[in-house]
Amino acid sequence: MSAITTTPSFDPALAAPRAPTAQTTSIEKAAKTAKAFESQFVSQMYQHMFEGVEADGLFGGGTGEKMFRSLLIDEYAKMTTNRPGGSGFGIAPAIQKMLLKQQEV
Repeated sequence: MSAITTTPSFDPALAAPRAPTAQTTSIEKAAKTAKAFESQFVSQMYQHMFEGVEADGLFGGGTGEKMFRSLLIDEYAKMTTNRPGGSGFGIAPAIQKMLLKQQEV
């Protein structure tokens, strides 16, 4: 036997990354959508919580705060739902499960 036949050959097709399957993509999309829904839900809840909060007189308030408060609340909601550890607010796993169940039908 020669050295060429005993040495394993390198096949670039085997080393190339494989495309994700439809099921994996579906699960990932459902997870992403569930997180986005959870973030939007928390943002709406925070909007109502911040309605009664008045702006500081010295360093806050004015037109700028009125314009950007909704963006700040959206970021608070994203931070709440994307906490380290992946626990989030707690409704994303239920939403993801419901989305996947609807896809099965």
